[in-house]
Amino acid sequence: MAIDLENFDEVKLKGEELYKSLIDVHCPFFNGKVYFNAQGLGHLKFKRHGHARPQQDQYMRFKLLHLAPIILRNSKTLQGIWETKSFEKIRVHSRTDTVMKDVTYYEFVAVMENVRAKIIVKQVAGGQRVFWSIIPFWGIDKKTKKKKLHSVYPMED
Repeated sequence: MAIDLENFDEVKLKGEELYKSLIDVHCPFFNGKVYFNAQGLGHLKFKRHGHARPQQDQYMRFKLLHLAPIILRNSKTLQGIWETKSFEKIRVHSRTDTVMKDVTYYEFVAVMENVRAKIIVKQVAGGQRVFWSIIPFWGIDKKTKKKKLHSVYPMED
């Protein structure tokens, strides 16, 4: 997949529109819904509060975003799970508090449209499962030791 940063604004706008049109998706693995909320959209644009992702990173995530609901709708097998504790913003009695909570991240990997992508679903203890991220398959260039995007076609890598 070619990366054309000249079209970045257009790809980002279309991705944001798509994301805002998604409310939830039924996932067979959970036998329940995965919700698309503002936190997931924010995570596609920012690594953490106040630190935007590089344009190339955002471009690839928004370009592949249309695959996320399809992968979740068809995922019956989990490829990874990570449990941790983190400070989460929780709404309590019309104010927002930051509280240490148990958080679980679920990973689903699929190859669709000749692209290998990983979908991350986040669940804070006692909360809903929410779409957290889509990660394109990255490899390491052996000569330069830098990240490089791979396609399914080795001759084009």
